[in-house]
Amino acid sequence: MPKNIFSRVQSRSLTRHHKIAMAGVATLGAAAIGFSAVPSGASTKTTTEAAQPAAVAYSNQQIKDVKASVTDQMAGASLKAEQIAAKKKADAAAAAKKKAAAEAAKKKAEAARQAKEAASRAAKRAEAKKAVSYPNNLDGWIRESLAILKKHDIPASYDGIHRNIMRESSGDPKAINNWDINAINGIPSKGLLQVIPPTFKHWHVPGTSWDIYDPVANITAACNYAADKYGSMDNVDSAY
Repeated sequence: MPKNIFSRVQSRSLTRHHKIAMAGVATLGAAAIGFSAVPSGASTKTTTEAAQPAAVAYSNQQIKDVKASVTDQMAGASLKAEQIAAKKKADAAAAAKKKAAAEAAKKKAEAARQAKEAASRAAKRAEAKKAVSYPNNLDGWIRESLAILKKHDIPASYDGIHRNIMRESSGDPKAINNWDINAINGIPSKGLLQVIPPTFKHWHVPGTSWDIYDPVANITAACNYAADKYGSMDNVDSAY
């Protein structure tokens, strides 16, 4: 019986001790958990706060890289635009230079043409000055007429002309026939080769006078008429 009492007391005492011990262990465990939890939380917060500046730094670097890329692109575009503008300017300058050269060549060609024409006119004037001067007599008149006839491809010879002049007017450029049929009809024959006015007018040769009494004009018109009717003044041996 006493043994049992002791056992109960001891059992109750151990139980109480056990409870106290268990409470202490629990308290210590909570404290340990709390202690371990707090540093762990602090460490996580510190880690998060430390990570934020790194992320910001990375983001800033990305922005810097983008800005650098855009700046490079803008610089490249600007350089390309400058190159295009420079090419356009060079092309415009080349076109202007080509146009100026063409205009200069045109002016040079025109100047050369005018100079050539002026030289030609001068040569003609010089040639005219060097022209043969014919004496103002029957020989000179016949020779001058022959030169004109030759230019117009009208056949005649000095002897044929001279022979017919001597028969028709005896070499008098003012001779006039007032007695033949032509005179009766009101159109007398006149001049060295006794040509009637209508015949002189019709067979007049350009470059000679329109005066029927002009020796050279009279001879040339008469030879032109005789060439058409007889083949040449050389073939005329009588009134024609």
